[in-house]
Amino acid sequence: MYQGFYNLTSGMLTQQRRLNVVSNNMVNIETAGYKKDTMTATTFQEEMLIRTGKYNKDNPTELTTTSKIVAADQTYTNYDQGSFVQTDDIYDFAIGGDGWFSIQTESGVRYTRDGSFSVDSEGYLELNGLGRVLGSNDQPIRIPTENFVVDTAGNILVDSGAAAEKTGKATDTTETTDTTETAQAAETVNYGQIKLVNFQDLTQLHKEDNGLYSTNQAATVVNGADGTQLQWTMLEKANVDLVDEMTTMISSQRALQSAAQMLKMYDSVMAKSSSDVGRL
Repeated sequence: MYQGFYNLTSGMLTQQRRLNVVSNNMVNIETAGYKKDTMTATTFQEEMLIRTGKYNKDNPTELTTTSKIVAADQTYTNYDQGSFVQTDDIYDFAIGGDGWFSIQTESGVRYTRDGSFSVDSEGYLELNGLGRVLGSNDQPIRIPTENFVVDTAGNILVDSGAAAEKTGKATDTTETTDTTETAQAAETVNYGQIKLVNFQDLTQLHKEDNGLYSTNQAATVVNGADGTQLQWTMLEKANVDLVDEMTTMISSQRALQSAAQMLKMYDSVMAKSSSDVGRL
């Protein structure tokens, strides 16, 4: 008798949850390294519909199965790589291939594909005030100068002479009869290597706020031999297709509105049956 209420209400709740997922994808379309979520639905329970005779009910006839309630099943994350955009910012990084940055947060080590880094007041490379970027030695990376380059392996390289010039210190001063020349050594200093890791099962990653992920899996260090390269002064865009998300949003909105209208009609019919028909 009340099956319509279950069908319509569960449909409305499911579409509302799908809209929440879609809206979150659309909001983060400009978030570097964001990975798209997709919600799937399932039926709560299936029941067999049968037909029996008016008098003899010994031989019921099976008609079909029906599901009274549809419910959200699971939200899947698409970990496909997004496209790259050139930013020319010296603190921007993108991972080409499989891999994750390691961030030391207050809650422990977290992982992200968002490479829009900056430096804190102490000169350590960090992610938006959330935590410091870890190097291959599992220690935060400190860069005391802006005059550096980064190779595809994630090594942060600084010319010692340029670094000395930046800080106002000469490495070697030689005085001649005519002029005083400053001879700066051309030695290259490595301030650290950005650590890139990967996991055996990405489905076990737990998505947290601000593009961070956590997991109980052991992280495996990846490098160029694994086909992973670090792209400097670039960012990875979100792997969200705006057209697909808008299409899904419109479809879910229409389904939600239709279910709401049908629920009002069903409620009106039930009210009539209990008041007007019940008096007969």
